[in-house]
Amino acid sequence: MAKTSRATQTLVKLGIAFTVHEYDYDSDATSIGLQAAEALSEPPSRVLKTLMATLDGKPVCAVLPSDSEVSMKKLAAALGGKSAAMMKPADAERLTGYHVGGISPFGQRKAVPTVIEQAALGEPLVYVNGGQRGLQIRLDPKDAVQALKAVTAPIAA
Repeated sequence: MAKTSRATQTLVKLGIAFTVHEYDYDSDATSIGLQAAEALSEPPSRVLKTLMATLDGKPVCAVLPSDSEVSMKKLAAALGGKSAAMMKPADAERLTGYHVGGISPFGQRKAVPTVIEQAALGEPLVYVNGGQRGLQIRLDPKDAVQALKAVTAPIAA
C-alpha cells in the first residue's frame, strides 16, 4: 500500500502535521470505523469515520467518531439546511474519487461543506481515513477543522 494519497498530499500542501498509520482492512467488518479502531488499538472516539450525505440535494461530508451514528436532523441544522440523507455508496465514490472504506475528507475531487462532530475536538489527536482502505492519518482535530474549513457541531444521534 502506498503511504501517500491525495489526502496526505493535501495535508502536506497545507503544512498540516500528521502521521500515517496502516492496519489490516477487513472488508467483511460490520463497521469499518470500529474495525479500524480495534486494529489501531485506539478508542472509537479517536477514530473518526467519514460519511458522505446530501443536504437539500447537494453533497456534504460528516466526520464523527466511529462508534457514533450521524443525526441527519443535526447535520442539516449544522449547515443551515432543511433535509439531509445518506449518499449512495456509488455516488460517494464518484464524487470523492475514493472507494467506500477509504473515503477521506481530505483531497476529495470536489471540496464540499464538511461538519466535524464537536466532541472530537476534546481529543488531543484523532485518526481520519487517509484515502485508502487500511490507511489512517493521525492529526490534531483542530488542524482537521482548519484544513477542511469545517463547521464543528454536535451531529451524533
